[in-house]
Amino acid sequence: MNKRRRLTGVVISDKMDKTVVVRVSRAFRHPLYKKVVRTHKKYKAHDELGAQVGDQVRIVESRPISKTKHWVVEAIVRRARGNEDVVAEQEAEA
Repeated sequence: MNKRRRLTGVVISDKMDKTVVVRVSRAFRHPLYKKVVRTHKKYKAHDELGAQVGDQVRIVESRPISKTKHWVVEAIVRRARGNEDVVAEQEAEA
């Protein structure tokens, strides 16, 4: 296994060509007030696998692909509820 960072998040946009926007959420306990704080960050990732909105994906750090794209979709962990039918139709056409 290499030393590249891997993050898991949800695809929130797939409108670009071969690029998806992935929202990675994390929760941590505030050091002083001990309240659980939830934050999120958006990453643009290169997508050759055909991820769609709502899919949970694993992204891996890579060399800079463009000005804002430094991540690649490594695997689709879980498909969104409504996307199974669309994926089955696309595979049948190919």
